[in-house]
Amino acid sequence: MSTIPDYMRPVVVDEPPVSAQVVAEHAVLALNDSMMRYYDASLATFIGNLRDQYPIILAMFTGQGGQMTLYRPGREPEHAPPVPLVYQLTKSVGHSSMAIYEILSPYMSNAAGNQLWRAPLETYRTENRLALEGLAALDVSDETRAILQQILELNLAFMDERLAKGTYGPDDIREFVRSTVPHAFKAIGIASGAQVGHWMAVVEEWQQQLGADWDRTYAVTNTLYVARQNNILYSVLAQFMGEEAIGDRLLLIETPEFETTPEKMLDVLGRIIADRSLGMMFFRDYFLMDVELLGGGARAAIEREMAARGRTAVLPSLAPFRSNDWPWKTDPAKGTGPARLQDAAFDAPVDY
Repeated sequence: MSTIPDYMRPVVVDEPPVSAQVVAEHAVLALNDSMMRYYDASLATFIGNLRDQYPIILAMFTGQGGQMTLYRPGREPEHAPPVPLVYQLTKSVGHSSMAIYEILSPYMSNAAGNQLWRAPLETYRTENRLALEGLAALDVSDETRAILQQILELNLAFMDERLAKGTYGPDDIREFVRSTVPHAFKAIGIASGAQVGHWMAVVEEWQQQLGADWDRTYAVTNTLYVARQNNILYSVLAQFMGEEAIGDRLLLIETPEFETTPEKMLDVLGRIIADRSLGMMFFRDYFLMDVELLGGGARAAIEREMAARGRTAVLPSLAPFRSNDWPWKTDPAKGTGPARLQDAAFDAPVDY
């Protein structure tokens, strides 16, 4: 006879039986889960093979003007020297006027009544004063020092005036901003000149060192939305790799943050190159997997849905998968080969 009290006995809950449909759904969905596991395992091997056979350049955004690393087969990664410090100095001072705007803009409609802007502006005024006093010790040209001084003096004069009056309005901020813009343009010129000149020299040296292997080199850089069209690192690489490398061996990866890691960049590069072989095997086009596989079917579905609503679909142009457009495929006249999955995979056109 059991001596276990009733309150200690486990409660048995009768669960409803699992239907055949649910079992079937799980079995079918498990196929994709397993595919992704095998894909990831295969990708790790592919990335290792890629590193062993091809030179790779990772060009990554940093607040210091960028970071480039050359991976040569059988060697340790070679990290390029940093951009000269003048880049950061001029960039920092060039941004300083923007900081003043950011401090004041939230209270613009009632600056006299809401004095929450005063404390941060006083703090930033002190920081600008310290920077101005330290200019003489900087290792920069007299021309650069003069531009930095002009910006900081304009900042301080404006902050002093606003703190003394205890208020400001949109016209005050607008007048101040406009007065700083010409000097900001000069600061941008100094910073960009230092950055571009540095990376031009680095990439040119690597090109000479690699010799014939330069035409086998992959290069990838990351970008946030704001830097897609005029990405400096990508643009520098394009000068030496040539237009024919764009979209082939020279790739621009859009990321959700300004900075990323080499591991993530190598992983994305590996996925792109590995998927190209997969696309060639399945769909007879090496570059087809550079675009979303379901995109063609979705495009046709969007056109049908919009037509049913009596409206015209808004869609990108059908550019070829193999294209050296900069760096997104948008021009139907630029590139060769198919622009649709059905044109690549089948001898005769197929409608979705």
